[in-house]
Amino acid sequence: MTYILQKISKNLILAIPATMVLGFLFGLSADVRWLRDLIIPFTFLMVYPMMVTLKVRQVFQGGDVKAQALAQTVNFAVIPFLAWGIGQVFFAQRPFMALGLLLAGLLPTSGMTISWTGFAKGNVAAAVKMTVIGLVVGSLATPLYVRALMGTAIEVDMAAVFLQIGIIVFLPMALGYATQRLLVRKYGQETFQKRFGPRFPPLSTLGVLGIVFVALALKARTIMQSPEVLLTILVPLVLLYAVNFTLSTLVGRRFLARGDAIAMVYGSVMRNLSIALAVAMNAFGEQGADAALVVAAAYIIQVQSAAWYVRLTDRFFGASAGKPVTA
Repeated sequence: MTYILQKISKNLILAIPATMVLGFLFGLSADVRWLRDLIIPFTFLMVYPMMVTLKVRQVFQGGDVKAQALAQTVNFAVIPFLAWGIGQVFFAQRPFMALGLLLAGLLPTSGMTISWTGFAKGNVAAAVKMTVIGLVVGSLATPLYVRALMGTAIEVDMAAVFLQIGIIVFLPMALGYATQRLLVRKYGQETFQKRFGPRFPPLSTLGVLGIVFVALALKARTIMQSPEVLLTILVPLVLLYAVNFTLSTLVGRRFLARGDAIAMVYGSVMRNLSIALAVAMNAFGEQGADAALVVAAAYIIQVQSAAWYVRLTDRFFGASAGKPVTA
């Protein structure tokens, strides 16, 4: 089972679109209202396994302050406002789709930040820190940004959003860290990393695919009535990622060494779409399905663009002198 999930995790570029198609077809052929009851279980399955292997302690190690500062500046001073602006242009009459684009821009970094940094021979240790910092800050800041930027277009229940963030992020984070420490204490760090660590992240893939399936199933009839809606979603997403990659690449080349620059790019372009999807589905009721549709489509753009960027890394930052810097 673990092997199958690992293969799927490495092929999200195909798995996500396939799941979207299956969800769409299922949504057309059946009553799917009952699928809403699966959102919370899928959300927990999506987030908890990632937290078990998260290296929280590494945040307190020094050595890459400039890279961390630049990444979080792009993450919280630039991209949310860029996502909001693009949303206002493309989704002026669809505020919850604009919300989905904003959520995708508000929650930076995921496990893929670390993976893609490693593939591109960047500074993996710096990517780990960016992942933890981006996750915590993004989770705390999301309700505030949503209220400030979208409060006039949609009704934002701050208490509900904070509650969902707590359930979706901080509860699994606490339980995941407790699980990690328990396993390390019982079996040792080396055994945990070799035996248990690799088993958890692929489980998140089941949660991701489950949420994507539910999101498409719930919106299938709406899409069928207006198929052009998918094109209107993909265009602003491509624009958002193109600007994000370009900006982060230019900043990285100008201010950072190769390894840190690559970590900074992936630490500011890869979004935590899993949590964005969960927030959209859990915190905004039925209308949140519009936001979730945008986030689900973002998976396609994010995975494809990240894979292509690895191939272009040497052109942007020069050839690597050796192996990637590891944690």
